[in-house]
Formats: sequence, C-alpha cells, structure tokens
Amino acid sequence: MARWDREPSKPSIPDWFFTAVETPSEERRVEVDDCDVVYQRWDAPAGARPVLLIHGMNAHSHWWDFIAPQLAPEYRCAAMNLTGMGDSDYRYEYTGTTYAEEIRAVCDHAGFGNDVVVVAHSFGGYMAVKAANLFPERFGGLILVDSGIRHPDEPVPERPQMGGRAKTYPDRETALARFRLQPPQSCENTYILEYIARHSLVPVDGGGWAWKFDEDLPDSLKDVMRTADEYRSLRLPLGLIYGADSALFSARTVEYMRELIPQDFPAVAIDDAQHHVFLDQPLAFVAALRDMLGRIGR
Repeated sequence: MARWDREPSKPSIPDWFFTAVETPSEERRVEVDDCDVVYQRWDAPAGARPVLLIHGMNAHSHWWDFIAPQLAPEYRCAAMNLTGMGDSDYRYEYTGTTYAEEIRAVCDHAGFGNDVVVVAHSFGGYMAVKAANLFPERFGGLILVDSGIRHPDEPVPERPQMGGRAKTYPDRETALARFRLQPPQSCENTYILEYIARHSLVPVDGGGWAWKFDEDLPDSLKDVMRTADEYRSLRLPLGLIYGADSALFSARTVEYMRELIPQDFPAVAIDDAQHHVFLDQPLAFVAALRDMLGRIGR
C-alpha cells in the first residue's frame, strides 16, 4: 500500500492500520465449477490454527486486510472472494450450493484442516451456514458477523436494494468519490473506507473504472435465501459478533437464533458499531474475535 495519506493533513490514521495492511499476503486461486475463486493467504508459524474470512455482498477479500494480520501469530488466515465479487470469476448463475463448494474448495486449497474456523460477514455468513450444513465435518467452527436470520414477526427495515447496474466512471478519482457502503451507513474511519474503495475498482476496456462485482449478480442469484431449518441443523461450534447499532441485526434476532440453533453459543454486541462492524470498531472487533476464536472450535 502506498502511504497515500501519511501527511500532516491526515494525522488521524493510526500506525496499527499501516502495519496491518502492509503485511504481505500471497494471492492464490482454485477452480470451482469452471470458475477461478481467488483468495489471499497470510503466513503464520507452524501449528497456527486456520481461519477463513468471508466478505459480504458486493465486497471482496481486501475488506479483511487490516483484520487478518492482527490475528497472527496464533492464527493462519485466508480471505476469499466469492465468485461474482472481487477478483474471482463471474458466473451465469450463482447458487448457495456453489458458494458452499467454493468455501470448502478454498479451505482445501489453502491446506486448512477440519479445525478451520470460518468467520463470515453478512451475506458471506448466509453462505457459510449453507456450507456448514452441506459439509459439517469439514469445518471446526463458525463465527457469524452481523449475520443471522430475522424472526418472521420482526419488521424488515426499509433500505435501498443492493446491486443494480454498475456505473462506469471516467477516472479513478471520480469513482473513489462515489464509494458508498451498502446497506448505507456512516463510518467515522474514513481511512478504512478509502483503502477499501481503492481495492474495489477495476479498469474497463475502452477506458474508465467500475466496481469489482458482477452487475448481473442480483438477478443471477438462485437458492440463496436463508431458512430456519438451516439454523436448526447447525452442529458446529458457533459464535456471533454483531453491531450494537446495526440496522440489520437486533437483540430479537439473537433470541430467535438461540431458539433455532441446537446448542448454546456466545454472542457479543460491539458498542458504537453498525452493520459493517469491523469498519466501525476494528480494534474492538479484533479483541472480540480473538476471544471468541479461543472459546469455540474443535
């Protein structure tokens, strides 16, 4: 990462952030159903427990660049790009089963044993639950980040539909100025948003820049809806981290998940955090995640 903001006009960027994002990682790819799934892996000492990090909708693996290095040396991390997002290939159709197979394939290709803990945010969490149901012996634990299933009687908050036709911007700086979180929320850590935005763009043939996600993704998703039975069937050691101020996750959601999931599990609300928990409170998130990793798994 170029130190684009180490200047007197931007004094609020902490050193821990630069240390994290400048930690080297290796980009790898594995083929799943004729498409390349791209992921990155960070080195760790022998014996470090494996952790797979999965992003949310229209996001990518670099959302974890400032989180994964902070889990070393006890944990060996990889962060994947689900197809249709980030640097992975696009498909004509995306299904929950295919995403589950991608998650398993990345764990296999990365050399992670069946003690791997999957840490997954938002939409990535929904797909991780599907993987845990399809391949329950492949994973050692699951930590959901602001990801779960809403009680059927709980009102769904109004919010703009995610996805839609991607816009091509004439230059990179114009595109960066248009970066927004989805679902919409504020975030005081503008340096994190700028870093993520810089890794979210791709040059377009013929000129211009566009976001790194398949513009047809919303219309190409099949069988990705959450069901209560998927949560009733979970047998993996489980943990939950969510934003105390999240518009998409509530105390009622936690209660409903406790009704469905057949084992007790730790649940931690991060104060002053919304849906994008680890963007709002990265250090508090890392502390909660480290504690939870030490408490769950097999």
